[in-house]
Amino acid sequence: MHVEKPIERMEYNTQRKKLKITDYGRNVCKLIEFAKTIENREKRNQVANIIINVMSQVNPNAQDNIDYKHKLWDHLMILSNYELDVDCPYEINKENTVQFTPKPLKYKNHRIKYRHYGKFMEDMINKAIEYPEGEEKEYLTELIAHHLKKSYLTWNRDTVNDELIYEQMDAISGGKLKVSEDFKLLQTKDYLEQPVKMAVTSPNSQAKPKKKNNAAKNKVKNKNKRSQQKKSSGK
Repeated sequence: MHVEKPIERMEYNTQRKKLKITDYGRNVCKLIEFAKTIENREKRNQVANIIINVMSQVNPNAQDNIDYKHKLWDHLMILSNYELDVDCPYEINKENTVQFTPKPLKYKNHRIKYRHYGKFMEDMINKAIEYPEGEEKEYLTELIAHHLKKSYLTWNRDTVNDELIYEQMDAISGGKLKVSEDFKLLQTKDYLEQPVKMAVTSPNSQAKPKKKNNAAKNKVKNKNKRSQQKKSSGK
């Protein structure tokens, strides 16, 4: 006569007890529960030390602490609800508690108009608006326009219309920040190259062309030539 075996129901984590410390996993908790059932104290101490070694391997980050062994024993006692009667090498402090849920972080409810630029760019634009009219504000506005296009290309590397950048900067600043009529943004390929070279010059600094110091080079060359001639004449 064929007898069907009863179907074993699967055990889901949602049906199990909540882990007090998730770093070590459920298998370590099962080992601790097994250690509680051992009647022989000497054998129970040996199993407890084995569990400590397993805990140190499962959570190697704990070894970064100076007293990590003490911490492991504290966690062992917490996971066992202080019901594991073993010879602990450290003083057991039952006041140690584990907080399951951290305190919620408070975020500023600030709506970013264009997320691909981020709040930092909005703050820069608002700060640039406060500058008095002049070369410095014009220079800062051009830098912001360059950075807006560069940030846009981070999310869309295909192409971007320069008019779109101007429109979005105008929308963020509320029409209070605009580039000059003769200003032009760089081509897309120029922004994608590293490092990006901005085609703007600070009003407080003037670009000076680099000149080759031929006079200094000729002076050193002549000096070396004379020294060689003296050595050859001395011989």
